[in-house]
Amino acid sequence: MSEVLENLQSTPHLWVMVIVAIVGLGEGIVGVGFFFPGPVAMLGAAATISSPSEFVLIWLAATTGAVVGNTIGFEIGRRVGPALRERKMIDKHAGRRWDQAATMVRKHGRWAVFVGRLLGPLQCFVPPVAGAAGMSYRGFLPPLLLGAACSQALPLLVGLGAFASLDAGGAVVVAAIVLTMLVVAVVARRRRRIGLTGAQD
Repeated sequence: MSEVLENLQSTPHLWVMVIVAIVGLGEGIVGVGFFFPGPVAMLGAAATISSPSEFVLIWLAATTGAVVGNTIGFEIGRRVGPALRERKMIDKHAGRRWDQAATMVRKHGRWAVFVGRLLGPLQCFVPPVAGAAGMSYRGFLPPLLLGAACSQALPLLVGLGAFASLDAGGAVVVAAIVLTMLVVAVVARRRRRIGLTGAQD
């Protein structure tokens, strides 16, 4: 493990920023996001961080990539419209996720854009669904920026805690695990409420 960490820490930070930006962009585009392991890349990036300024730079690069990727997806949705749901790749491999995203957008509007960023399986579907539904950029961008910032910061923080615990004892990693569990619980509760609301209709 220590050898792996040493190899990661020796990676030039400019390359780390480029990689997380590309991964963030790719995972945010519908149809492309299937092939980009965003959380894995962010956890790896966390191993290279040794100062607050490095954290901020990597976080900003990842957030920028995510925002650009989701905005591309949003624009595709605006241009193609609801017919995008019937495209072969989506209909065959991800029709259920598209429908879940559509339910979120229909019932929760712009709030769905923020929540969608925190739900990994849906983060590349909510933007095109929102675009196809006719949401404006004014309604789309603010929750996207907030959601992207939160979703990219979380794996970095968890990774920092986990790697720090290798040298500083278990307290940090325990705190990171507790934080992760809290976030998962909140998200799961939100998803359950959305599902119950949909079932009632």
